[in-house]
Amino acid sequence: MIVYGALLSPFVRKVCVALEEKGMAYQLATANPGGDDPAFREASPLGKIPALRDGDYTLADSTAIVVYADAKQPQPALLPAEPRARGKAMWFDEWADTVLVASGGKVLFNRLVAPKLLKLPFDEAVALQGEAELPRHWAYLEGVVPDDGWLVGDFSLADIAVASAMRSLTYVGHGPSAAYPRTLAWYNRVAARPSWQAVARAEAPVAERLRTPTGVIETA
Repeated sequence: MIVYGALLSPFVRKVCVALEEKGMAYQLATANPGGDDPAFREASPLGKIPALRDGDYTLADSTAIVVYADAKQPQPALLPAEPRARGKAMWFDEWADTVLVASGGKVLFNRLVAPKLLKLPFDEAVALQGEAELPRHWAYLEGVVPDDGWLVGDFSLADIAVASAMRSLTYVGHGPSAAYPRTLAWYNRVAARPSWQAVARAEAPVAERLRTPTGVIETA
């Protein structure tokens, strides 16, 4: 399998952690959104990351890729079999992708991706808007994370998706916080898993390139 993308993306990270969790071999091929590499664009007609190539099969969208992987190799399952649990897992995946990332992405793009990586114009007002939206998302999560274990029964796509979104926000100072202790404890449980650790090792050079001599992530 080839996964096209970059680990700064919460969506690419989600796919890689899921494949690591399942023990499915893959190669990460660097690709940026809108990139014009023909192999990438064949797998991702809209130019979005991540995209997957598995032999002659191609697929884009992080959730679609995880669902495909879960069907191809059912164990360990990342989508619960019980209907209510599966519904909740998909809810958390959707919440992470379209709510948490939507708000956090305003900060990430305008404080890091545009000014630092793409050398494009950025809008600090939009970043401030994203910052103002985040506390209500953290408050929601703090109210639903369990004292122990995982978001929906066994470890699942729900945990991977939400933690992956949170990890990207650490690059702009809005990751897990002691202000939300239940959420922080849950996140640390996710981060301790071998699958997460494997992806974190691959991601380490990305974080290192963004650090200043003082060790702080540079965002402008």
